Amino acid sequence: MTPAARLSAAIAILDEMATLKRPLTQSLQDWGKANRYAGSGDRNAVGNLVHDALRVNASAGWLMGERETVSGRAAVLGMLRLLRGMEVEAIAALCSGERFAPAPLSAAEHAALIAANLADAPPHVLGNYPAWLDDAFSAVFGEARAAELAAMASRAPLDLRVNALKLIRFKALEALGHLMPEPTPFSPHGLRIRANAEGRVPHVQSEPAFIKGAVEVQDEGSQLVSLLAGAEPGMQVLDFCAGGGGKTLAMAAEMNNKGQIFASDSDQRRLAPIHDRLTRAGVRNVQVRTPKSGAMMLDDLADKMDLVLVDAPCTGTGTWRRHPDAKWRLRENALELRVGEQRAVLDAAARFVKPGGRLVYITCSLLDAENGAQIAGFLERHADFSVIDAAENAQNRNLPALAPHRDPRGLGLLLTPLRTGTDGFFVCLMIRDGK
Repeated sequence: MTPAARLSAAIAILDEMATLKRPLTQSLQDWGKANRYAGSGDRNAVGNLVHDALRVNASAGWLMGERETVSGRAAVLGMLRLLRGMEVEAIAALCSGERFAPAPLSAAEHAALIAANLADAPPHVLGNYPAWLDDAFSAVFGEARAAELAAMASRAPLDLRVNALKLIRFKALEALGHLMPEPTPFSPHGLRIRANAEGRVPHVQSEPAFIKGAVEVQDEGSQLVSLLAGAEPGMQVLDFCAGGGGKTLAMAAEMNNKGQIFASDSDQRRLAPIHDRLTRAGVRNVQVRTPKSGAMMLDDLADKMDLVLVDAPCTGTGTWRRHPDAKWRLRENALELRVGEQRAVLDAAARFVKPGGRLVYITCSLLDAENGAQIAGFLERHADFSVIDAAENAQNRNLPALAPHRDPRGLGLLLTPLRTGTDGFFVCLMIRDGK
């Protein structure tokens, strides 16, 4: 496919998504099946165009004069100018109208691209997020919300966690040297590989270091909240919402396979990948508790855990760098649903913490309703729990650079792309009274 044909394909996919209300992944898969002539390079290029257009959908539409509903054409043209920094002449050359190329630029489109003016745009346009969330983001970030969310619209790098059970970071840097990794700025176990100009990152799953379990794909933010949880050798730990096991694996490495981690999840399907990942990583201190008939088999662990980790279900507003379509599909009722689920999960997990033990609450959300407000409500319901000072904990975990990044209520830490260069994460540690 020519570059112009790729643009046309991206425009068509975006218009179809808007019309049929379909998720990005499904739309890209269906396009690939319907256009089998497209090679892997074409599919990747078209996918990156669509991802990038969704990152800046609001500002691209504003630039092109489409303030309410943004067409695929406006999103792509605006993105090429705003995000990829293309000159107007280069964009016009791609839009020749010949064969599979987009139609030529209109006079209005040409003028809009020349001006590239967002001077009067409101914060939700500058930050590229749904207007209905402006009050919520204002409550968290104030006047900085446009800058914070604009960073969330940027491309995410590929972060890896070096598995200390198999390799040290220096050796991992050597093993993956051809991919030009660099150490992550905060996590002592992290490697970062930057995306290229088109947003592509290498397929590390085919690398020997990955196949042998020496590295795992994990955003640095996820690594950091796992470190802040403070799992130590010899502990009894429950990963209550383990999912595919990313944080279970990270804690097992911190514990050096000593002690016991119980990994469970209410959804058996989410838990399924953990078994192969544990084997590949050389983890031996994890017992997977698979739910039966929807019930989590954990009664014998009540009041016995040194550490209970709750990686709660959430809206995923902190992952928009990686899933830019999700922000435009998020609805208010989904937020209400997640807040209710979080309340129930926290209450259920609390009974497994022994007196003197810790409860760690994590979300990949930026919203106070899912973070500080959720903790405040939990503390009202559970008088035997209190918050551990977040900044002090960061210092104790040898992560002093994270200490300033408290959430607005001061109950936990809030990581963001603008503050820490990571996905968005909230983490709060609580201790249960008693000995």
